[in-house]
Amino acid sequence: MQPIPLHHVWQYTDVDRDFWQQHLEDWVPKRIFDAHTHVNEPRFRIVERTDEMRRQYWVNEVSEPIGAADAQRCYETVFPGREFACLAFGHPSLDYDIEASNAGLQEEAPRRGWSHLIVSKPDWTAEQLETRLTSSGALGVKPYYAMIPDQDPSTRDKYLEASIFQFLPHAQLELLDQRRAVVMLHVPKAARLGHLENIAEVKQIRRQYPHVRLIIAHLGRCYTLTHAQEAFPQLADDAGLYFDNSAVLNPDVHRFALHTFGPSRILYGTDNPIFYMRGRRQWKGTTYINRTSYPFHFNKDREPPEIEAAYTLYMYEALRALRLACEALSLGPEDVEAIFHGNAERVLGL
Repeated sequence: MQPIPLHHVWQYTDVDRDFWQQHLEDWVPKRIFDAHTHVNEPRFRIVERTDEMRRQYWVNEVSEPIGAADAQRCYETVFPGREFACLAFGHPSLDYDIEASNAGLQEEAPRRGWSHLIVSKPDWTAEQLETRLTSSGALGVKPYYAMIPDQDPSTRDKYLEASIFQFLPHAQLELLDQRRAVVMLHVPKAARLGHLENIAEVKQIRRQYPHVRLIIAHLGRCYTLTHAQEAFPQLADDAGLYFDNSAVLNPDVHRFALHTFGPSRILYGTDNPIFYMRGRRQWKGTTYINRTSYPFHFNKDREPPEIEAAYTLYMYEALRALRLACEALSLGPEDVEAIFHGNAERVLGL
């Protein structure tokens, strides 16, 4: 069959169709809820990305905004024969018109049967946040350290080492606690979730704001087993703390997360549109390398053409990694259903 355009430079090919049939068709449930997907109408980007900006970090090269209609079309392509819904939010960056982006999702999400969060700014007062939550119908917020004012355009990481409370201030948390709102938290720090300050602040949020429905994105950015082993045991006993597994391609990390937290605390997520990227990821210690077949600036250490020809979508590699982890732990169909939609429906109150 002919390739189908997906998003950015990516297509859906026979390699992907075969991968789905061989590894995923008989395992992925008939209902899927993606708890972590970014939807931004491209017209809401107000700072165009320069070549210099693209060279800063691999995500800058692969992260192009996707509108709601295109996002739905892509999901119908990559999840054949599945009933699909999601928790969508915009791209948390001051390069976007955040107010317009949030308003766009307020309109697009309900008509598609999706849920949504608003991207929040840390300089909003609690009253300003409450007005936006009430008027939008959003379930909660997506804060991010790149939303802290006075960013440096030469780096995305000026505030990488920030405290969580610099971009998710206490006044907002008090309101979110009162509303029993969802917080999708991307933890800061080069050391990822296991950094002592992150662990302490996550525990403080859970203790001080117990009604916030806190979801730690990307398994706390623990993409390697070393980082997972440093972090997960410190939060294992809090049954009310949840994680999405978006952007995690490492089967050992999925297995350790499921073993440590149990399948009832993990929500399936993709982090699309980034993970329409084609390739695979490899790990060593606390580092990883992204392999892909497209000539991005970061993609200097290429694999042989015959290996690249077999690359599938990163999101499919993540699904296979999750399957391997579930099978290694002998998880049954009910656990798999919970990960793919049941947990999200319960936590989000859908």
